[in-house]
Amino acid sequence: MQMMIWILSLGFVIWAGILDWRSRRIPNWLTVPALLLGVAFNSAIWKWTGTKASLQGAGLGLALLLPFVLLRGLGAGDWKLMGGLGAWLGPSNIVLALLGTVFVAGIMALVQVFRARRLKETLANMWTVVLTLLTFGTRATRVTLDNPGLLKLPFGVAAAVATTILFCAEWAQVFLKHGG
Repeated sequence: MQMMIWILSLGFVIWAGILDWRSRRIPNWLTVPALLLGVAFNSAIWKWTGTKASLQGAGLGLALLLPFVLLRGLGAGDWKLMGGLGAWLGPSNIVLALLGTVFVAGIMALVQVFRARRLKETLANMWTVVLTLLTFGTRATRVTLDNPGLLKLPFGVAAAVATTILFCAEWAQVFLKHGG
């Protein structure tokens, strides 16, 4: 059953990644039902333990990214994507998925920055974000997703890549455990 949860979560995140790639948006009609279905599916299979793990995963996915959403450094669709994914994967796997997503997104961002020849501007913007985080938002920030000149990254694609890698690692572990 655990592999079924992985397959369904992978389908969800790949669908979100495709939509994000095409439109740079991850719609509520995908993320909200995914969160509810993740809780329902885990609850049906694992009873109270599944409900608890699913809610913890969703809460953790949302809580860890909330500061970035509030600072307008991450879109709300990306945020809800990780909440929905957390509902499927639970707390330990959503942490791995988040770390993997941030790593993949970082690589994608570096490629994008170098291709656009905007390294100096990007470093200045990153410094502003760091200062804003360190001062708990008391400094006025000029870096937001509302800036039309900002290089935008399809976070859903990074999440899809990272989750696919985690799925392959999980599948290999199950395969090796059962003498494959």
